[in-house]
Amino acid sequence: MIRFGTSGFSYDDWVGPVYPADLPRRSWLEFYAQQFDTVELNVTYYRLPAPKTVEGWVAHTPEHFLFAVKAHGSLTHERQDPDFPGFVQAIEPLTQSGKLACVLAQFPHAFHPTPANREYLGQLRSGFGELPVVVEFRDREWVSEATFELLRRQSLGYCCVDEPALRGLMPPLAVATSRLGYVRFHGRNAARWWEHEQAYERYDYTYQRQELKEWIPRLHTLEEASDLVLVYANNHYRGQSVDALRQLSLLLT
Repeated sequence: MIRFGTSGFSYDDWVGPVYPADLPRRSWLEFYAQQFDTVELNVTYYRLPAPKTVEGWVAHTPEHFLFAVKAHGSLTHERQDPDFPGFVQAIEPLTQSGKLACVLAQFPHAFHPTPANREYLGQLRSGFGELPVVVEFRDREWVSEATFELLRRQSLGYCCVDEPALRGLMPPLAVATSRLGYVRFHGRNAARWWEHEQAYERYDYTYQRQELKEWIPRLHTLEEASDLVLVYANNHYRGQSVDALRQLSLLLT
């Protein structure tokens, strides 16, 4: 099974391209859930959500809707006395409702494959307990069979990515290290990847059909190796992610 969703749903610049102009903000998630059956939440990277917020996510989505939540930055970027129990507790309503697909642990480019960082992956696994966890690396040096084997031993998923073909960035590999396959489409805006004034500029990219078509055999590979494959588009500016996913879905049929 392959599920498609976007990285986030609460964007002002989606009004018009995605959301009707007269649609209240409080109805955005419900409207989104009529188009897709999963979403990746980035808001949890910046702050722990209040219980009422998480309960609202559960209440405003269908029974089988799934959420992937990004681990808080203190758990992946700072890594000093990480409060895993606090994060697990914050997303408890998702877990209890059966709507938690996984936690995405996105590490920074400065997270290199050192012995200490490999050891931290074990701490990450222990900290999240039985929750499904997917790891996204940003440093190409992690790409090795030793890394994939380490993730398999720790029951950690590997996040496959599509991003600019720049030196040091991750290549577009289709690898599954757990029963959950995971793909993120970041766009290929090489000119703005490192140099931008606003964060959204990095992900301002419209995929061409041929670029998406490259991923069809890769998605089939992940599907064969996994119980579920989650595919998220992060080129969110003005809803370009929505168009990319619709094209992908058609290419798979």
